[in-house]
Amino acid sequence: MLMTAAAPPAVPAPGSSSKEPSPERQETLLLLVRHGETPTTGTVLPGRAPGLHLSERGRVQADRVSERLTGLPVDALYSSPLERACETAEPTAARTGLDVKHDDGLLECDFGEWTGAAIADLAALPEWQIVQHSPSAFRFPNGESFPEMQARIVGAMEALRDAHAGGVVVCFSHADPIKAAVAHALGTPLDLFQRIVISPGSVSAISFVEGEDPSVLMVNSTSEPLSGLRAS
Repeated sequence: MLMTAAAPPAVPAPGSSSKEPSPERQETLLLLVRHGETPTTGTVLPGRAPGLHLSERGRVQADRVSERLTGLPVDALYSSPLERACETAEPTAARTGLDVKHDDGLLECDFGEWTGAAIADLAALPEWQIVQHSPSAFRFPNGESFPEMQARIVGAMEALRDAHAGGVVVCFSHADPIKAAVAHALGTPLDLFQRIVISPGSVSAISFVEGEDPSVLMVNSTSEPLSGLRAS
């Protein structure tokens, strides 16, 4: 389910959005960070199995996320409880001085019996075509369905939006949940969510303003500073 990363989009300059919130309406900004690379990234479907840690490259990516957040006023940090997500959050926690709170809504999809399987082996199964092209109709054997996964992370985002209204929240999660969250914010059907690329260590940003549809400010950004997303 991993796809080749596309070139990251440019960060919009403050005030440049065509949907800039009116002064009386608070904007809540949620940044969705995919964890950094692990030794099995791109080869195995690790799911929720414990004990998977960042690789050396993954730790570099985690540091880079922290550096890119310099100048952005962050109010709260949340992470999937899995080790690879928590380790990605650690440099940002050290830089901001904020505690990282675990949120089960940010967990990886429960792949059930597919957990730990080699992606090359799964790709040979007939069910793989459903996963890729009709995911809304698929449930992992003894695991989670894609609609359930999407409802879970969207519900978590809505709760964090309400808990930190007007603030900036950084959420450390996993590829498929982030893709599902971005698809929901864009109004994209879940069956097309596999077209969204979420690379290790990337940042996607969604803006919420009361009474308006969410605005997706960036997707799969891996390089530029993030301070321009909001004036200090």
